[in-house]
Amino acid sequence: MQLILMFGIIVAIGAVVFALQNIAPVTVTLALWTFEGSLALVLLFAVGLGALIAGLLSSPAVIRGQWAIGRQRSRIADLERQLAALEQGRRELETELVRRPTLDATPASVAEKPYVGLRALLSATDAERDSPAQLAPSRDEGRP
Repeated sequence: MQLILMFGIIVAIGAVVFALQNIAPVTVTLALWTFEGSLALVLLFAVGLGALIAGLLSSPAVIRGQWAIGRQRSRIADLERQLAALEQGRRELETELVRRPTLDATPASVAEKPYVGLRALLSATDAERDSPAQLAPSRDEGRP
């Protein structure tokens, strides 16, 4: 912003120096309108009118940009509120997790199914296949 201001001041100083050096009278005619004045005054008027027209033509784009920035700022504020709510929920869940008793990591005892070998399955009849527990030797058999 300061760079633009400094550039504007330098241009203004240059225009004043130009105006002081060009004081010759000129006549400007536009359709039915005629104007007589110094060359510097006519040129400064033309530069000012050009700056005004450029400002008016660029103002819709500047206004659109300002609106977009405003919408983005409000969107950022909404997202920050959502983030804060989520962080609060996370903290609440963490405190609830700390308060709960810890779960026992040891697996529950599962009744073992008796091992039925492949040979027994292949040689078994249909009735015996329906109940594989009868085919399996008990664990106590064969032990002294």
